[in-house]
Amino acid sequence: MKPNIVFVINYFYPDFASTGQLLTELCLYLQDDFNITVIAAQSEQGEKEAEAAGDKRRVVYDQLEGIQIIRIRLPKVDKRNKLSRLRYIASYFFHANIQLLKQKKVHFIYTISQPPILGGLIGTIGKTLKRSKHIYNIQDFNPEQAAAAGYMNNKAVLELARWVDTLNCKYADHIITVGYDMQDTLLKRFASRRVTDNTVINNWTNEEEIIPLSKEHPQVQAFLREHDWQNKFVIMYSGNLGLYYDLENLVELASRFRDYPDVIFAFIGEGAVKKQMQDYVQREGLANVAFLPFQPKEQLRYSLNAADVHLVVNQKGIKGVSVPSKIYGVMAAGKPVLGVLEQGSEACRIIEESGCGIVAEPQQYTEIARKLNAMIELGGAELEELGLSGRDYLEAHLRKEISLNKYRKLLLSI
Repeated sequence: MKPNIVFVINYFYPDFASTGQLLTELCLYLQDDFNITVIAAQSEQGEKEAEAAGDKRRVVYDQLEGIQIIRIRLPKVDKRNKLSRLRYIASYFFHANIQLLKQKKVHFIYTISQPPILGGLIGTIGKTLKRSKHIYNIQDFNPEQAAAAGYMNNKAVLELARWVDTLNCKYADHIITVGYDMQDTLLKRFASRRVTDNTVINNWTNEEEIIPLSKEHPQVQAFLREHDWQNKFVIMYSGNLGLYYDLENLVELASRFRDYPDVIFAFIGEGAVKKQMQDYVQREGLANVAFLPFQPKEQLRYSLNAADVHLVVNQKGIKGVSVPSKIYGVMAAGKPVLGVLEQGSEACRIIEESGCGIVAEPQQYTEIARKLNAMIELGGAELEELGLSGRDYLEAHLRKEISLNKYRKLLLSI
C-alpha cells in the first residue's frame, strides 16, 4: 500500500513562483509511489475566476492527475507593506494547519520554508498532533534572509525567529537544503549539537523544454521584434523582482550605459521592488530599460534565449541562506551569466565550476559595471562558448531527472 504524504507548500500549479513549479513537478514525479495531498494558497488565476463567479468559499478542492489539492483562499497581499504580508501569512498559517489536521492517516508531512519560519512550524505542529514524519525542505533560511535584506532589524525578534526555526529543524525527521553553502548554515545553527539528518538536493529546470536557441530562431526573433530589441545587446534579469536581490540598486547600472545605443536592460517578472525600479527609470528618463511581466511557461524558452547576457543576483549577506534557482534556466538556455554573488555561495560555485560566466561581489557597482562592459565587448562567439559551457555542465550534473530521483530515493528510504 502506498504511504500518504501531505505537501504543505504555499505555491502550487498553476502559480508562476519558482517553488510552485518545482514542487508541482516533484509531486507529479512521486505520485506513483505515494498518495499525495497538496495544501496550497489559491493561485492568482484561481482567485480571479472565483471572484468573477461570486464564489466566496474559503477552501476549494481540486485535482491534478492523481494529486488531491486543497486550495486556501487568502487576503490579497501588498508585498511592499509589512502589515499586509503579516495578515496574509497569518491567514495561511491558521488555515493550512486546520486543513492538515483534518487529514487522516498521514504518514509524512512535507513542508517548505515558506512562509518564513511558519512553514517549518506547520510541520512541527503536524508531526506532534498527527504522529507523522516531517520532511522540512529549506529553500531559504529565515530570519537570516530578512536580516540580510534589511527587512527586519529588531534583534529580539530575529533571535526568537531563529530559535523557533532551529526548533523546527531539530524536530524534523529529515532536512533538505538546496545548496552546500546552505548545508553549512544548517550545521552552524546546531553548533556542536547533533544535527538532524539532512541532504543537499539542487533545484532544477526542465532542460528538455528550455534549450539553447539562436537569436535567429523564428520565435526568438518574433519575441525580439515584439519588443523592438532587434540588433540590441540584451542584458536580462528574468525572475522575481523581490526584496532579496538588490535590484532596486542594480537597475541604476543602466544609467552608466545610457550612451550605449545598442544595449538594453530587460527585467522580466513581478515583485515587491518593481514599482521602485520603474520609478527610478522614469525619474532618470532612461530609454534603455524595459519591464515585462512573467512570461507564460510555453514562451519561456524563447524569452530566455532572447538575451545576450543574463543577470543572476543575490543581495549581500545571502550566501548560505538562499540559492537563486533562475541560474538553472539560464544554463539550460545556454546563455552566459553575470553573477552578482558572494564568493563561496552555491550559485557562484556553479558558475565558476561550469565556466558559464563572470562573477562580481554584491554592492560593488563600479566593479559590476566594469565586468558587464567586458562581457559586452567579448563578442558573440566567446559569449556563446561561455553559455554552452553552462549547458554542458547542467546536463552532466544538474539535470531535472537527477534531482527528482534523489527526492524519490530519499523519501522512500525514510
